[in-house]
Amino acid sequence: MNVELKEISVGAAVFTVFLGVMVYVYGGQEEYAGQGTGTRVSASFNRIDGLVEGDPVYLSGVRVGAVEKLWLNQDFRAVVTFWIDGDVEIPKDSSAAIHTDGLFGSKFISLGPGAEEALLKDGDTITFTQDAVVVSELLDLIISEGKAKRAQQNKVQ
Repeated sequence: MNVELKEISVGAAVFTVFLGVMVYVYGGQEEYAGQGTGTRVSASFNRIDGLVEGDPVYLSGVRVGAVEKLWLNQDFRAVVTFWIDGDVEIPKDSSAAIHTDGLFGSKFISLGPGAEEALLKDGDTITFTQDAVVVSELLDLIISEGKAKRAQQNKVQ
């Protein structure tokens, strides 16, 4: 009876910790203080897998904005509209890329500043974009490359 009680207690503790981690990882995004103020900018991507409204926008690792809206345009490209804080000035030829926080974490937009003197204004569109990377496709690519290399080594021997 003592062993069963121990196993149930350990199982309950592990489940509670697991549940806490899931709530932390998949919990709602906190409201960004600067959201709705500043410069509204758009960018279009082929894939935005996992990006949602409220996700952060970073410039050089500093949060400077938040995603406001996602939709498909007439060419079936995903268009993302996001806010950039009013005190942040970004060159017009800057780039936007969708990155993942860790291997399976949440998505965010990372801005790469350009070199132009002209700055992004409210309503402008960033034309230089990099799509989100899908982890499963990346793993499939790595596995297929490994298999091809192994097959090539087997032919040599």
